[in-house]
Amino acid sequence: MTLLNVLVDFARTGRIGPLECGMPLTEAEELLGPGCPHPAIRMKGPDIDGYPYAWGSLKLTVTRRAVSGLGIDVYPGSTVRLPELVLPDAESYASTIDREHLLAALDAAACAYDLNDRLTFGEQRSILTRPAHVCAVFGLRDRKDQVPHPGRHYLLVLHKHTA
Repeated sequence: MTLLNVLVDFARTGRIGPLECGMPLTEAEELLGPGCPHPAIRMKGPDIDGYPYAWGSLKLTVTRRAVSGLGIDVYPGSTVRLPELVLPDAESYASTIDREHLLAALDAAACAYDLNDRLTFGEQRSILTRPAHVCAVFGLRDRKDQVPHPGRHYLLVLHKHTA
């Protein structure tokens, strides 16, 4: 299993391994171990909504103590760190994935997608997968970033949120 496999599976199914929107946070923590809560949760307490718990690059947004959003941060030129439950036998992966590479992998997996007009503006591009409604956001990197082709759009984040 590779990082690209995990991303394509998430885009196709709306799930990250056994993790899905709507599951109780306690169940996610039983699977993953305790997460690192956002500083707002630490300050205001566990009943504050809309902030993520993190397990490296994996983020679970929580509303009423249930998972309301799933996301994987993929900053180009850096390293993605995912729990073993999500990406077995690997603690980290290089996270430089250009848009064309991800779109080709989605096409090969028969995962349909459309342009996401709400998050496509300026130098940012976004798609929304069907039927899972997972959003992929791409951006340009500058020359100082450690990417092979600074003029290409690279994946920044893949996320899904409940309505």
